[in-house]
Amino acid sequence: MKLVFATGNPNKIKEVAEILKAHSDFEIIPMSELGLTEDITETSPTIEGNALQKARYLHDRYQVNCFSEDTGLEIDSLGGEPGVRTARYAGSNKNADANMNLVLENLTGKEHRKARFRTVIALIINDKEYTFEGIVEGTIDTKKSGKGGFGYDPIFVPDGYNESFGVLDNSIKNKISHRSRAMAKLVSFLENFDR
Repeated sequence: MKLVFATGNPNKIKEVAEILKAHSDFEIIPMSELGLTEDITETSPTIEGNALQKARYLHDRYQVNCFSEDTGLEIDSLGGEPGVRTARYAGSNKNADANMNLVLENLTGKEHRKARFRTVIALIINDKEYTFEGIVEGTIDTKKSGKGGFGYDPIFVPDGYNESFGVLDNSIKNKISHRSRAMAKLVSFLENFDR
C-alpha cells in the first residue's frame, strides 16, 4: 500500500520510516516526490484540525491516499502552551532552540512541569477521513540535554525515564513516543482495512 506523507519535515519522514520499517506492506512516499515542496498552511486552532487540513490539501490536489500529522507540546502550568503553536512558539521561523529557550524561560520558578506530547494523524484513504491520536506524558526538564531527536526532545523527559528524548536512544523513543503510538493505531487500522 502506498501512502503519501504530507510533510516537508525530513526529521518526521525519517522517524516515521524508522517506526514503519517492520511493516513492509506500506510504502511511505514523501510529498516532495509529487513535486510539492512548500509548507502546507496550517490555520486551524486545533492540532486535529491542522492534521486534517494538510491531508485534505494533498488529497484534493493530487487525488492520492495520504496522511499527515500534527504534534503539539502541552504544558499544564502554561495553560496548555505551546500547543497548536508548538513549531512557531518563539516566532514564525520555527527555531527549535528558540522555542525550547522560551519554554524554559516561561517555566522559571515553576515546580509543576508536567507536560505531554500529543500527535494526531489524519488519514484520507478511498476518499474517507480517519484520525488517530498518540500521547506520551512526561515533564519539562530545567535544562537541555542530548543531541538526539528534534524539536523539544532535549527538554522533554517521558514518564518512567530519567533522561530526555534528546538523550534516549531512538529505538526507545520510537517505541514510546506520541508519534509512534499514533502510528501504531494507523498501522493497526490499515492492516485490517478492506482494500
